[in-house]
Amino acid sequence: MTKKKIYHNVYWVGKIDWELEMFHGTEYSVNNGSSQNAYLIQEEKTALIDTVWTPYRDEFVENLKGEIDLNTIDFIVMNHNEPDHSGSLPSLMKEIPDTPIYCTANGKKFLIGQYHHPEWNYRTVKTGDSVDLGNGKQLVFVEMRMLHWPDSMATYMTGDNILFSNDAFGQHYAVNELFSDKADQDVLWNEAMKYYANILNPFSSFASKKIKEIVDMNIPIDIIAPSHGAIWRENPLDIVNRYAQWADAYREDQVTIIYDSMWGATKKIAHKIAEDIRELSPDTKTKVLSVAEMDRNDIMTEVFKSKAIAVGSPTVGRSAITTVSGWLHFLKELKFKEKAAGVFGSYGWSGEGNKVLREELEEAGFKVIDPELKAAWMPDEAFLDATIDFSKALLEAADR
Repeated sequence: MTKKKIYHNVYWVGKIDWELEMFHGTEYSVNNGSSQNAYLIQEEKTALIDTVWTPYRDEFVENLKGEIDLNTIDFIVMNHNEPDHSGSLPSLMKEIPDTPIYCTANGKKFLIGQYHHPEWNYRTVKTGDSVDLGNGKQLVFVEMRMLHWPDSMATYMTGDNILFSNDAFGQHYAVNELFSDKADQDVLWNEAMKYYANILNPFSSFASKKIKEIVDMNIPIDIIAPSHGAIWRENPLDIVNRYAQWADAYREDQVTIIYDSMWGATKKIAHKIAEDIRELSPDTKTKVLSVAEMDRNDIMTEVFKSKAIAVGSPTVGRSAITTVSGWLHFLKELKFKEKAAGVFGSYGWSGEGNKVLREELEEAGFKVIDPELKAAWMPDEAFLDATIDFSKALLEAADR
């Protein structure tokens, strides 16, 4: 790590994590590396915004020492206190134990809960509170509760018009040049959508309100500096506008078929549904995804884009196959809205799988169509010829 200028007296002092493959334990897959973005502001007063993840705490503190005298840090701003943001804080506080820490009331609670240091110099803030940097500039705090933790906030720097946006507007994407205009645009926007779909979508109502609140503040925003991934400096409001779209029950003209199969019967039905959709609606994008063979976060990104999904499983132990059951549990967490669904599967002697799929999808908030596909053993040609009615009903439900 070396100090890299963002704008005027604002510097990036974070960690580019090229080797990261999993995040939130094993809950989130990382395909293109990531970054933990910490920022150093050196005006009349010196402020540090966030730190980096625990495995890099010693590296972070030592590198920071190489850039500045730690005792010149006037205060630390903790926008969010998950360990990827706060993990280096205990090591840093050993060096400068009396330094004020600005955070929300929940932030103080979470820091004490994780690191057991009630004696730290906490300064709790709420929306509209500010701290002076000198040179006519301030940091203004904006609570971002449930985007995506109760402690979250953003920090706006007046004068330079920088929004340190925390987890909002970020991506898990390693960009060595730091800025969005230097990134591969296809990868950038795909990773931004994946991040929203898998982490922030359950909190879309909060996102909509917060975006409106920020817009209503009528403040100039020249740079958006998130906690992960690329920093937005060219047309930074593009990502804000995308969030406004994504938070509004987002969907494209896409149908995604998700399944797992034991001996190929359910797989055969899945691919036949895809053929039906192509025949019935040639302009509709269709994808067939195996939960056993594809990353589940990438599948959720496709669900996020879809107007309808079809979910298939063989009946196993009077239920759905465990790969599909586990995926459905995750699906319920993400709270997708205004999407249609259909169920299909195969069975040998009992056939409860479809019933389980239907119940799980309804609980997840999907409009599940009445027709379903249920093949005893391996589907024959007559069965496959009749799937067109199911596919037609799915498209009609999606377009209502």
